[in-house]
Amino acid sequence: MGESGFAAAHAIARAFVDARRAGQAITAYPGPAPQTLADAYAVQDAAMAHDGRAVGGWKLGRINPPHLERLGANRLAGPIFTDQIVEVAAGESVAMPIFRDGFGAAEAEFLLRIGTAPEAGKADYDVATATALIDAVHAGIEIASSPYPRINEDGPSVTVSDYGNNNGLVIGAAIAGWRDADLNAWPLEFIINGEVIGTGKGADMLDGPFGAAAFLFNLAARRGIALAPGQWISSGAVTGVHPVAIGDRVEARFDGRYPVLATITG
Repeated sequence: MGESGFAAAHAIARAFVDARRAGQAITAYPGPAPQTLADAYAVQDAAMAHDGRAVGGWKLGRINPPHLERLGANRLAGPIFTDQIVEVAAGESVAMPIFRDGFGAAEAEFLLRIGTAPEAGKADYDVATATALIDAVHAGIEIASSPYPRINEDGPSVTVSDYGNNNGLVIGAAIAGWRDADLNAWPLEFIINGEVIGTGKGADMLDGPFGAAAFLFNLAARRGIALAPGQWISSGAVTGVHPVAIGDRVEARFDGRYPVLATITG
C-alpha cells in the first residue's frame, strides 16, 4: 500500500470510529472503498489502533459468490470489543444497541472460547487442530450493526473495513458435552417478536463453527495478530442475517434448547 493508500485507509478508519463513538449514521462511504481484502483489513487495523479498546473476540462472516472468486476467501473477520460483550442467563433478556439510521441485524451463532492461544506464525490450522484449542462452546447472538447503512450491500471488503459489521455479542449458556456433539447437525431457529423468521443447521455455515476457528487462526497469523485465551469466536450466521429495528425482541434457539434473548435498542 502506497503513501496515498495508507492515508486514505486511516481517514476512512477515523471516520468510522468517530461515527461509532458519536452514534451517528454515515450516509456515504467516507473515502475510496477498498477493493481487496488486504486493503479492507488495512482500514480495520487502522480503526482498531485509533479506537484503542480491548478486543474480547472476533466475528466471522461468510463471503458468497461472486465475491468469493474475486477476493479468494470464503470468510471475513472483524473484532468484537470487550465492552460490547454481554453474558446473559438462560431465560433472561439483555438490551443490545444498533445504530439508528445505520444498518442493524441479529444472528444466531455458535460462540467458541479460545482456551489455548494458537501458535504464533502458524497458518495451517484445520478443523481438528483448531478444535483442540477451544475450551468452551456457548449459544449466542451476534449484533451486526454499522453507522453505514449499505455496509453489506457494498460487498465484503466494505464490510471488513468497519469491524466486519459487528456491534456486540450476547453470550448465552454453555453447551454441555460439545466435544461429543455433532454441532453441525443441530437445528437452529431465530425468532423476532415471537415469529420464527430463520432456521438452519450448523453445517449451513460452510465447514461449521470449528472451521471458522481454523480460518480465524490462519488469518490472524497472516495479519500478525496475537489471539489470546479467553477471547471469543462468533462463528457465523447459521440461520441468516436478520434485519432488526429498535424495539424488536429477538431469540435464538439451539437444538430446541439453549435460548438466548435480547431486546434491540438505539
